[in-house]
Amino acid sequence: MQHLSDQAASVVVLILAAGRGERFKASGAQVDKLDAPLAGQRVRDHVLRSVQASGLPWHIVEREHTQHLAQPGMGDSIACGVAATADAQGWLILPADLPLVLPATLLVVAQALKQHPVVVPFYQDKKGHPVGFDASCGAALRALQGDEGARSVVAQRGAWRLELSDPGCVLDVDTLDALGQAEVLLKRRG
Repeated sequence: MQHLSDQAASVVVLILAAGRGERFKASGAQVDKLDAPLAGQRVRDHVLRSVQASGLPWHIVEREHTQHLAQPGMGDSIACGVAATADAQGWLILPADLPLVLPATLLVVAQALKQHPVVVPFYQDKKGHPVGFDASCGAALRALQGDEGARSVVAQRGAWRLELSDPGCVLDVDTLDALGQAEVLLKRRG
């Protein structure tokens, strides 16, 4: 976890790594999806490398951060992450199962938050991540619960649609097939 001391007023990338990965296991996987190997590294390591390369401050929400809840979902993870980084100027919500998201994607979403309170990236008409929220959304994000993520905040505040050319912002590894697609795309990138 990166400490926010000198970048406390920045947009923080919240890496959501507290999920159970049930769809991945149901697809036949023998390991947790975030620990699944992808080009010699774990999926979570690819995500972390992209976040670190962006230069933005970051915070990982792990299972232990939500274990006090009966049935924690993505909304609970977001609420925990926002509460832990309350001094941030905004947040980029990034599930830890998007191993090919580019550092430039993180930066362009963070930049767009200077003009828009909520930013949703799209790749070829498909919603992607990270979804960006400025500081005015903090209270609503901290109040989230359950498995709906931040959809209610996006619906309430409206979102600016940001068209991207990064397939990594939509390619989550929810199944073994998706992990195979990520491997192919990674090889193409060279």
